[in-house]
Amino acid sequence: MNKQKKTALTKPESVLKYDFINASELKSIKVKRKRQPSSKTLIKDILKGDITALSRAITLIESKNPAHSKKANTIINGCLPFANNSIRIGITGVPGVGKSTFIESFGSYLTSLGKKIAILAVDPSSSLTKGSILGDKTRMEDLVKNKNAFIRPSASGNSLGGVARKTRETIILCEAAGFETIIIETVGVGQSETTVHSMVDFFLLMKLAGAGDELQGIKRGIIEMADAIVINKADGDNIKKAKIARTEFKRALHLYPTRASDWEPKVTLCSALHNEGVSEVWRLINAYTSHVKDNGYFDNQRRSQNKFWLIQTIKDKLQSNFFDNTNINKELMLQIDLIEKQKTTPFAAAEYLLSL
Repeated sequence: MNKQKKTALTKPESVLKYDFINASELKSIKVKRKRQPSSKTLIKDILKGDITALSRAITLIESKNPAHSKKANTIINGCLPFANNSIRIGITGVPGVGKSTFIESFGSYLTSLGKKIAILAVDPSSSLTKGSILGDKTRMEDLVKNKNAFIRPSASGNSLGGVARKTRETIILCEAAGFETIIIETVGVGQSETTVHSMVDFFLLMKLAGAGDELQGIKRGIIEMADAIVINKADGDNIKKAKIARTEFKRALHLYPTRASDWEPKVTLCSALHNEGVSEVWRLINAYTSHVKDNGYFDNQRRSQNKFWLIQTIKDKLQSNFFDNTNINKELMLQIDLIEKQKTTPFAAAEYLLSL
């Protein structure tokens, strides 16, 4: 036993293979950091369709760092003249309806036609940890390898409507990079689908047959904004239920008044898992696009969307400036303490903080 210990101590390979330096030597070592490309370089590369440059630019616009924001604004302004030349498609539906599976099947079909597509997949953020899985690339295994497809997962953060904070700006960059079709996958049907609807040309609502939401679909709100309803997972034993659901939704749609687009929403069946009905969805989108471009609704809608995002950007900036203010944060903590001690009300505290 003693001999084994002596052998172990006389051969400390794990220590001998490292070289140690002192503090003075460490100071003399220059750490070489990779220089970040300038805004001009990023714009130039984005317009060439460089995916790396596009990803870097999106990271900049999603950053809350003020220095990054300034650079991001320069990039957006530089790309804006080359944007607005795609079809923007919003896809929403309850969790589990098969949005990611449908998008992979749909995206693969579009790339087979020679289209370049960008998928902005938004993952829900935890209200507790603020974290997000960002797992859409793992769920779209085949599409992520496709050179004509760009998949960008982003966290929804505190944004309503199941979209990321900077989705609108990301769309502009993707269009400038030459992507003809932009698909926005939301976290699911929530309380503010207007946000999703306000940034897309075609709004697709996905439903499940036999899930008990046929009557829910008749309610005003989400169905009013849908340009098409796709009943997914219409395969196997579920085909009969899917056909019944299609009939119910068609009847429900007849209860609504004529839309400003003068387009009658369609209901179709699909099995994303078996690639059935996917081409029909694309034909619907093409028919819709031709219809609204002919009657002028397409351009009017784009202008309305820009007005919406002007107001939304102002609101976001005001909110950000308010909560980033050091004095406000200090007073906010004091007011919360007073509320907990029941010495003031939330309404009075809000009035006081806003007066500052």
